[in-house]
Amino acid sequence: MPATHLARRAIVRVSPQIAGEDATAFLQGLLTNDVTGTGPTYAALLSAQGKTMFDLIVWHDGADVLLDCEADVASDLAKRLSLYRLRRKLDIAVDPTIAVHWQLTGETGQADPRLPALGHRWLASATPGSPPEPPADDNWLAHRLSCGVPEGRAELGDILWLETNAVELNGVSFTKGCYIGQENTARMNWRQKVNRRLIVVPIAQSDEKRQVVAYPELGKAVDHLRIEAIAPEWIPAWMDLTPPAG
Repeated sequence: MPATHLARRAIVRVSPQIAGEDATAFLQGLLTNDVTGTGPTYAALLSAQGKTMFDLIVWHDGADVLLDCEADVASDLAKRLSLYRLRRKLDIAVDPTIAVHWQLTGETGQADPRLPALGHRWLASATPGSPPEPPADDNWLAHRLSCGVPEGRAELGDILWLETNAVELNGVSFTKGCYIGQENTARMNWRQKVNRRLIVVPIAQSDEKRQVVAYPELGKAVDHLRIEAIAPEWIPAWMDLTPPAG
C-alpha cells in the first residue's frame, strides 16, 4: 500500500472554551476565504498589506476548526492567531493527535479544494510516540509541482496573495466581507492589477533574479514573474493569463 502520511503537515486546532463561542466566526473575520461551509477550504492569513503569511486548508470537527498547515510554521500560526483572539474564549494550539494524509487516486478522503488534479486528502488520528508512518511528502511535492501549484512559506514567501494564483486555486472570496489584508486584495482584483504570478518553471530556464525557490532534484523552480515574461509552455491548464477584454 503506498504511503499517504504528509509528515511535513500539522494541525492547528481552534476550539471554543465555552458554549456560545464560535471558532468559525473568529476565523471568518481573519482568513481570505469563506470558511462557514463544510470544507475543506483553501485560505490564507495575510498581512495588513495583503501579503501571504500562512496558507492553509480549513476543516471542521464539530464546533472546532482544524487548520491543515506546514508543520514548520504550525506553532507560529497558532501564536499569530492568538494575537487576534483578544478576550474570546478560544483555545488555539497545535494538535499532535491528528495527522494529514494524501493520495493521488482512490476513494479515501476529499478532493483537494485547490485543484482536483492534486488528488485527495484527509485527516486521521495519530498517536504521539508511536513508530512514524512512511512519509508521502516527496511524492506530494513532485506531483504538486507537476501541476504547477505553489504552496508554503518557502514558495509563497510574503508575496501578494493574488499573485500566488489564489483566485484560480479557490483561495479567496470577494463576497464574504472583511478580513485581514482584504482592502488591498479586493482593490487588486477590482482594478485587475495582478501583474506578476508565481510559476513553476524548468530549473534550467529559471530567472535567478526572480527565483523564489529551486528543487534541483526535480529539475524545477518556482519563479515570481511578470506576466509578460511567462512562456506559454509554462502556463498550467488551470491558469488563464489572457488579458481582460477592453
